[in-house]
Amino acid sequence: MLMKLPGVDTLKFIRDGLVSVIDSGPILRFHHRSFEDFLLSESFRRYLPKLSGIQNRSLHGRQLAMLCLTTMVSSELHFNMSDLKSSSIKSWSIPITTKSAVSPLISYSSQFWADHLVQTQHEEILMKAVKFVMYEKLLFWIEAMSILGKAHEVSAILKRALEWPGLAVCLEFISYTTALRLAG
Repeated sequence: MLMKLPGVDTLKFIRDGLVSVIDSGPILRFHHRSFEDFLLSESFRRYLPKLSGIQNRSLHGRQLAMLCLTTMVSSELHFNMSDLKSSSIKSWSIPITTKSAVSPLISYSSQFWADHLVQTQHEEILMKAVKFVMYEKLLFWIEAMSILGKAHEVSAILKRALEWPGLAVCLEFISYTTALRLAG
């Protein structure tokens, strides 16, 4: 077994073997759509049944949503992430070295949390994390998106999050309780 070989970095070994279909760098990304299609194909499931768990999108969507939200709830997403001297600095004038202060995990989480969230069912733990991010970390998230040069995507990400069934339930409850308060 590869995992038991002394001195072998398993992840590096796998990445090196897949160099023709994945990008190098801290985030695992396929640059050949055909490889992703192969991993999700019926023949992959048939010939490699022990690895067919890779095709469970709902499980992976939930895990990725939890990872993104947990990252955003953490102290890693905080005020003045780039240690800028002033908050009036325009995002396009932020030096590249300053932009690297945003970790790859915060970068990914900030950009894709809603995409993964909408693939999940309503769960209270996810709802609590979303509420915490919206109530306590919203400005820090917008700051991170701005540093990444992605501030223009914030409204689209929030709209995407509104597609999550769990958030729809929460918004219906808020609308109902607000209507009750106004009526009473």
